[in-house]
Amino acid sequence: MGDIYFEENYGRLYEEIENGIHEVFEFRHDLGTVRHLFIKRPIPKQIDGEIYYDLVSPYGYGGPLISNCRPGSKNELAALFKASFQQYCTVNNVVSEFIRFHPVMANAEHFKECYDVVHIRNTVGTNLEGYDDPVASEFSKSARKNIRQALRAGVEFRVTVNPDNVKDFKEIYYSTMKRNQADSYYYFDDGYFNKLVQYFHEHILLVEVIYEGRVIGMGLNFIYGDLIHTHLSGTLENFHHLSPAYILQYALAIWGKENGIRLIHEGGGRSNSLDDSLYLFKKQFGRNTDFKFHIGRKIWNEEIYQVLCKIAGVEESAEFFPAYRTKLLKEYNIV
Repeated sequence: MGDIYFEENYGRLYEEIENGIHEVFEFRHDLGTVRHLFIKRPIPKQIDGEIYYDLVSPYGYGGPLISNCRPGSKNELAALFKASFQQYCTVNNVVSEFIRFHPVMANAEHFKECYDVVHIRNTVGTNLEGYDDPVASEFSKSARKNIRQALRAGVEFRVTVNPDNVKDFKEIYYSTMKRNQADSYYYFDDGYFNKLVQYFHEHILLVEVIYEGRVIGMGLNFIYGDLIHTHLSGTLENFHHLSPAYILQYALAIWGKENGIRLIHEGGGRSNSLDDSLYLFKKQFGRNTDFKFHIGRKIWNEEIYQVLCKIAGVEESAEFFPAYRTKLLKEYNIV
């Protein structure tokens, strides 16, 4: 089974944000198929009159995905994919690639010979399939206490499948981003939300937390098969004593269990630290369920990569990848 992050429309959704165009490279062989969705971004610095590109996963997760593979042949198929994709990159002036592999699909496992694959952090899931009462089994004691207190105080929730619009959600989301002084990247505009509903109407699950008739928290989630991904959420600052963020997770667990969902994937923290506050918050809803999040780096054209790093005045070994984007593109306000 695939996931929403591998849908072609998901690539389309992030073209403007990532300053590129989505493409799908599909490698077919007797051993099986590898499908790879990515955003191809022009590097705004021509070399000898040539435009070059780098590749990146759309926001969230991605990477090449194997399907219909002959048993025991995934590593061999991945090696054949690598050779074919190298040809694509050469023909299409692709210099480098950065991948955020899918933690749940674990597609990094068979591409360690294709990319420099690194496990950088874990992500959190709530296992609904494995427990009769996932709230009791997966939620922390303090999370359950906060939820009980909120429900006793009169907090309610409403779950809407396939909403026609997300206007109310946007207002709460923007207020939350402002309060948290979030990076401008996360201020998704009206065009983004319009396309989100247009492309994925049947995959959106909207949760509202309600107190005395007022919506005090909202979560926009993706549902795909038997999997839920939390995507974006927001809460009103003056109602944090009613734990709306906890009720958002509680509502997903209750609804998901009743509707045959196997797993809620909450994602990870803002950083790679085990003490990351967002990771620790999410861990309250998945005490027993973790996934390994890997990134992948690849230089497909070493010669041009060196030239770009020299122009940018950075070492090729810089921590940020691709290294040339740390300085070269700041004048264009693109990283």
